[in-house]
Amino acid sequence: MPEKLDLRRILSQPIAYRIFSSVIARKGSRALHVRENIRAIAGNRILDIGCGPGDILEHLPEVDYHGFDLNEAYIDFAKKEYSGRGQFYCRSVEKAFLPGDPHSYDVVIANAILHHLSDDEAASLFRLAHHALKPGGRLVTFDGCYVEGQNKIARYLLSRDRGKYVRTAEGYLALAKNTFTTVDHKIYENLLRLPYTHIVLECIA
Repeated sequence: MPEKLDLRRILSQPIAYRIFSSVIARKGSRALHVRENIRAIAGNRILDIGCGPGDILEHLPEVDYHGFDLNEAYIDFAKKEYSGRGQFYCRSVEKAFLPGDPHSYDVVIANAILHHLSDDEAASLFRLAHHALKPGGRLVTFDGCYVEGQNKIARYLLSRDRGKYVRTAEGYLALAKNTFTTVDHKIYENLLRLPYTHIVLECIA
């Protein structure tokens, strides 16, 4: 019998990940997220936690970009594809290894990360982001989310997500507010070609 399809292994390859993302996402959804939520301007210093193959650079202006990911194939791809556009690191982000001085970043990005992290791990990410950000700088997160009255297909797909910590909006907000005083959020239900619900947090340092 053929081996069971291992989606996680397939998506660990940069080209497969890019193809899958382009197929499942509605046209322009990433650009919309960058435009509405990240709102980077030229010259901003940006830290991207879990940067994947660096595709977000397609939609960013000229910025001082530092991307971290644990997937070596993603980082190798990003270094080749976006040489000169940013610095890429194959390791976890920690205060001791944060490029540059503390409180020197304008924006910290964590796309599709929190729903893979336990509460303790998520709390560490929020503290790290606060440590990295300038006063008035912003942490922007993007994750799947449970909401009241949710489409049943969306709820089922979220329950089958590779991330084991998909939360309600209230759950994400409670974690963020343990570190950040000012936290706003948006709910999106039309970013994918399939029914799905996303939450974006904007946390102000």
